[in-house]
Amino acid sequence: MIIPFLIPCIIAMFLAINMGGSGTAPSFSAIYGAGIIKKSLIPGLFGIAVFLGAILGGKETANTLGKSILAPELMSYPVVSVILFSISISLLIANLFGVPQSTSQSTVMAVTAPAVYYNTLNTHKLFYEILPTWFIMPLFAFVISYLIGKYIYKPLRRKGFTSISSFNNSLWLKSILVIMSLFVAFSIGTNNVANAVGPMASLTFNVLNVRQEYYVHVLILATLIIAPCFGIGSSLFGHSVVKNTGKEIVLFGKIEAAIIAFISASLLLTASLIKGIPTSLVQLNVGAIIGIGVAKLGYKNIFRKTAVNKFFIIWMVSPAIAFSLSYLLVFIVDNIEFQYL
Repeated sequence: MIIPFLIPCIIAMFLAINMGGSGTAPSFSAIYGAGIIKKSLIPGLFGIAVFLGAILGGKETANTLGKSILAPELMSYPVVSVILFSISISLLIANLFGVPQSTSQSTVMAVTAPAVYYNTLNTHKLFYEILPTWFIMPLFAFVISYLIGKYIYKPLRRKGFTSISSFNNSLWLKSILVIMSLFVAFSIGTNNVANAVGPMASLTFNVLNVRQEYYVHVLILATLIIAPCFGIGSSLFGHSVVKNTGKEIVLFGKIEAAIIAFISASLLLTASLIKGIPTSLVQLNVGAIIGIGVAKLGYKNIFRKTAVNKFFIIWMVSPAIAFSLSYLLVFIVDNIEFQYL
């Protein structure tokens, strides 16, 4: 009983390492790009904020991924292991390319695959709540950021307010930026930790017959195991993805960094707390970055001179890999008799 239960748990920890690498960029790329924080401080701050977000606000998203797409009674040892492994591989590929990838999108696709295979897919949840959010919220991030950049930030910049040295180097401004980055990491905790915890929670209920009222205890225990792995992943992969989004897209000012962080974190937190929708923070973040970048540089420059095109390609490929690999492995495990089933 213990050995097969440890297998998906270990895979979940491996997934958390990959999520930590991918999630570091939308949290700290802005202030790293603005030169406010050293990269050595990022993993610890990121891990703490993610842990708090998962404990305080991760329940709804965990319910969505554990119960609302695939029938929870189908969350067995091999199925959960397949789901978590498929997500991990898709994110590992993105991390190796140094591109921050949506953990939530890969997770949803990996959970959707066995739901399609077993013909139990909750189409209403997927097609009417989750998928529309993926398209609408990054657009919101872009539009809000662009409007703020064009009609508020640029006029202030023309008048010289943002170039005042005492203002840009003030302690209170730097403190606000650090708080905003922690806010982003907290939002990741409310959304992305559920990618591993949701399936693991349903598996625990099925196998160990845990009563529903103890769900929060299971969530806390899983978070205590998984959250430190986010910090490990940040240490291993965080620098390259932070560098790509923080340095290669656009040269940030400190005020811009605060705008980007606040917009992306607020939208993700809204999706997590209101509907429990697994949403792409990296795409919200990059949408806000592009909005500011377009306001500063124009449409042609932001797409011609940066790595944005590579981002879009990886964003399409990784969820497709997660779905295809998950479906293939579910087909295989469904046709093989396992010793521990």
